[in-house]
Amino acid sequence: MHTTVSGTYWTTSSRTKRGTMSELSRMARPLLTHPVVPTPPVADLRRRTQRRRQRHLLGGSTALLLVAVVIVVSALAPSSPKPAGNSGSASSLTAYIQKGVAVSDSTLEAVGLPGTVTAPNSVPHGTVLTEDGKPVVVFIGAEFCPYCALERWALIVALSRFGSFSNLGQKIASSSTDVLPGLQSWSFKDSAFTSRTLAFAPAEAFSSIPNSTGDGYEPLQSLTPLQSKAWTTYGSHGYPFVDIGGRYVALGASANPNVLQNLTLDQIASQLDDPSSVVAQAVDGTANYLTAAMCAVTSTAAAPICSSPFIARAQSGMVANPYTAGGASS
Repeated sequence: MHTTVSGTYWTTSSRTKRGTMSELSRMARPLLTHPVVPTPPVADLRRRTQRRRQRHLLGGSTALLLVAVVIVVSALAPSSPKPAGNSGSASSLTAYIQKGVAVSDSTLEAVGLPGTVTAPNSVPHGTVLTEDGKPVVVFIGAEFCPYCALERWALIVALSRFGSFSNLGQKIASSSTDVLPGLQSWSFKDSAFTSRTLAFAPAEAFSSIPNSTGDGYEPLQSLTPLQSKAWTTYGSHGYPFVDIGGRYVALGASANPNVLQNLTLDQIASQLDDPSSVVAQAVDGTANYLTAAMCAVTSTAAAPICSSPFIARAQSGMVANPYTAGGASS
């Protein structure tokens, strides 16, 4: 009846549903009694379940094995080399510094004692200048100074016979308005030197930045009492200044720095281990005299090169310092 549509619809629909379900049950009874696909035995079902579990475990084990292999390979594979240079690490050295410290003793012996190199002056009455109980090499330079550039190169070659540097490679160029402008080297500021037999106390007194008055350069590092004592006793004659243990003094560049002109840092470094190059003759020749002085204030056992015959010849060739006024003391 249409006056109670929802009620009539629900009742009619329920009856139809009951009739339909009875008919389906009657038709399905033969299928339940005689199924088209036979039901697997219980044992077979168990075997299938076991195989599925084994495949699952095998898949998990394989994944774990692959992860383990990746970890082992990663651990054994060599790591990529870190770039050289002053990258914040205390032990970093730039490529050109590495070449400087790697100059061989055989190259130094082949260079020998060139006539174009001025030997340091000996201080006959000087008392050994020390720091932390070791003879100390004092260097006072300035970043603007073109003559300091060559002396820095020589010091890196000489001192590397006795110890190792760290945090070294802050490249600089000498003043563009001075003689031999733009000579390439680096600053000893904030560098460190480690040795069992020798100490190194460098200072870069001025930068290469002109001051506000235009009559000089911005100050960079103040001298320590030890550096000041060496400087006032033998120095005060300009840059560079090198005091080796209070017994040998080098005032000014030991060789003509024009051999560095128009060369990059890498070009300079690449010539250091070639005894025939003009750079090696000037830098390594200077280093040989500096090394001889360092051997004299330490011992022949301080470095293998100290026992070389040319080192003894260099020591005998160092004349008395004409600026000596009594000698430095520790």
